[in-house]
Amino acid sequence: MKSTMPNLLLSDLSEYIYGTTRLGDGSIPFEARVKIARAAIDAGGWIHTSHAYGDALQVLRAAYDLDRTKIPSAIFKIGWDSVEQVREVIKQNIEPLAIDKMAIGQLCLGGALAEDFRMGGACFEGLNGLKQDGLVDRYVLELWPWNSGMAIDALRADNAGRLVDGFIFYLNPLQRFVTNDLWDMIHERDVTIIAMRTVCGGSLERLREDPKAPEYLRKRALEMTPIFERSGCHSWAEFCVRFVFGFAQVQSTVGATSHQENLHEFLKETSAVRPLESDIHDEILGLQRRWSDEHDRGAEPWSM
Repeated sequence: MKSTMPNLLLSDLSEYIYGTTRLGDGSIPFEARVKIARAAIDAGGWIHTSHAYGDALQVLRAAYDLDRTKIPSAIFKIGWDSVEQVREVIKQNIEPLAIDKMAIGQLCLGGALAEDFRMGGACFEGLNGLKQDGLVDRYVLELWPWNSGMAIDALRADNAGRLVDGFIFYLNPLQRFVTNDLWDMIHERDVTIIAMRTVCGGSLERLREDPKAPEYLRKRALEMTPIFERSGCHSWAEFCVRFVFGFAQVQSTVGATSHQENLHEFLKETSAVRPLESDIHDEILGLQRRWSDEHDRGAEPWSM
């Protein structure tokens, strides 16, 4: 079936989007965070941020103020349970940065608002009204295994495209945070994807061995290791980027870092992407389908 959310709607996004979660880490000196933020901005790509990421917006404001002729386009995480809450959260994000509106709002829907979206209700008029008010240009919908049913119902009713231009969710070799049935429907409808969490929070070695890492990730890292070793990739970042850009629907990958060398690697790997060999790619897909049935589909909200 033809997509109701064609890729051209998000075609202006950069392949790499700088994630700002680490900018909110108060254990890192403020000026060091401003420096990495400014470096990401000067690289010319998009950024992804939220007022919920500690003092990340204050860091970004300081970075913006170094040169306000170069204000990046950005995706802002917004929500939650009503249109009025969304309006207020938009303001909580744009006002600290002294900007008039956001390019893309990442809709994180809960409660009555999520149910209204599922049913094609009045929220469509209300949220599209925020576009007309000049507060936001576009929306993408944030997805998880536990809210995949909402998106399935909206797609079946041909409602999703009335509001959002694509879906955004964790997508890397170890995490595919939509259920199998939604994943299949996303491909059937050719829905544009923004893939979050480029390297799943760290190196494959760290994920295997870190006792603080979630058990499900440690197990997956062990299963992924021989596939990575056969891939011919020089780094975990290369492997992850080549995996997600093996899907034609993936427009961008969002990766966070506070280190200049990691930023440079993300930029390098996304500058001229070559997908993984098909057998390697298909083997990862097989693991993800099994992991989704075994673990993800029954996961409690916010447990992953």
